[in-house]
Amino acid sequence: MKVALVYDRVNKWGGAERVLLALHDLYPQAPLYTAVYDPQSAQWAKVFPQVITSFLQRWPLAKKHHELYPWLTPLAFESFDFSGFDLVISVTSAEAKAIITKPQTLHLCYCLTPTRYLWSLQKEYLTEPGLGRWLKPWQKHLQKQDLLFAQRPDKYLAISKTVQQRIKKYYKREAQVIYPPVGISSKSNISNISDYFLVVSRLVNYKKIELAIKVFNNLKLPLVIVGTGREERRLRQLAGPTIRFCGQVIEPELINYYRHCQALIMSQEEDFGITAVEAMACGRPVISFSCGGTAEAVIAGKTGIFFNQQTVDSLQSAVKQFKSRTWDSRLIRHQAEKFNQNIFKQKMKQLVEEQWQTFRSKF
Repeated sequence: MKVALVYDRVNKWGGAERVLLALHDLYPQAPLYTAVYDPQSAQWAKVFPQVITSFLQRWPLAKKHHELYPWLTPLAFESFDFSGFDLVISVTSAEAKAIITKPQTLHLCYCLTPTRYLWSLQKEYLTEPGLGRWLKPWQKHLQKQDLLFAQRPDKYLAISKTVQQRIKKYYKREAQVIYPPVGISSKSNISNISDYFLVVSRLVNYKKIELAIKVFNNLKLPLVIVGTGREERRLRQLAGPTIRFCGQVIEPELINYYRHCQALIMSQEEDFGITAVEAMACGRPVISFSCGGTAEAVIAGKTGIFFNQQTVDSLQSAVKQFKSRTWDSRLIRHQAEKFNQNIFKQKMKQLVEEQWQTFRSKF
């Protein structure tokens, strides 16, 4: 079976990129198709036999600022030819599902979430300075397009029940849940827990990093922030003396931050929240907003604490509640093991084989 992988854009590192590397382990000969590719910021993609880009690769600023071309990105994916493949797996939270495949090619879509800026986070994106100005004139047209593209995959897979519900709500499609893989070993030992709390995130508006900064400014507790993004400059200006920004870090450094933190802070509503599972894999609890996919991984009172409103008072209360409890790192690690890479690969391989057999029986 000849397989191709498709991803929205290859220019960063995060949970979706871990999914792609796990799929590469399953299908090492599969090329990776994408709208744009930045080899400097996506060195992880060098393992693929080919990274095939669209015409957008040559457009000004497109490799780093794809949001400048919301009307062109779907055309970029429609321009690819998959006639030589039996199976195409798209991994997407945006336009990659727009690919066109012939009837004899099976298209499985591993959906990270329906396009955020068009559906679940529409208001947040439209009110974001600069970006909202670009998106607003195109919003209704892009929604209609996205609904059309959403009908192209033969089957949907969702990274969480939360995303499964969104696919049903926005796209009117059924989806099967396969949780994404966690890349950090759950067998790491815990020692010398430090006094800092941790945020691991892209620094963009919908991640609600500002909320965490306000709380830790108030509490005067140490907060370490790992990650970069277009909000970094503004967030640094808000941060008090107990807040430290570490930028992008390599994997061993990230593991070290996880192992020694008091807890991971997640102010945002996540599609799944792979960083929560990564922290738990290192034996550390999570303080998280109660909505979204994180609630599917974290067990309240045992592997973390939830807060119910994205307000300073609500998160601040959760931090104080956290500090009054003790936590069992072995129990926390055990919960994380339910999301390891091998489980993801086994479930994905089994599902692909079942879908392929069903699909081929039609011909």
